Amino acid sequence: MSEEAVPQHGPHGYSGDKVALLSRLRRVEGQIRGLQRMVDEDTYCIDVLTQISAAKSALQAVAVGLLEDHLAHCVVDAARAGDPSAKVKEASDAIARLIKS
Repeated sequence: MSEEAVPQHGPHGYSGDKVALLSRLRRVEGQIRGLQRMVDEDTYCIDVLTQISAAKSALQAVAVGLLEDHLAHCVVDAARAGDPSAKVKEASDAIARLIKS
């Protein structure tokens, strides 16, 4: 298979912030475990819903940060190379998925 047929991915835009990104994702993971514990302990439903909202917001913050990195690195690099259309389409599709959820 030629190299043109295999997409080449270099370092991603978030590579420099990988430690911070993983830290945020671990906090979200902790929130989800907390939700499981709350349900197991029959916590009041509104309190569970409040924590679900917080976890969802935390994940959205991670997603927005990744999207910003994609735009700042991948799309900008593609524009410098002369054809950003595929990367812009990826970003548009990602935004559409984010606003659906």
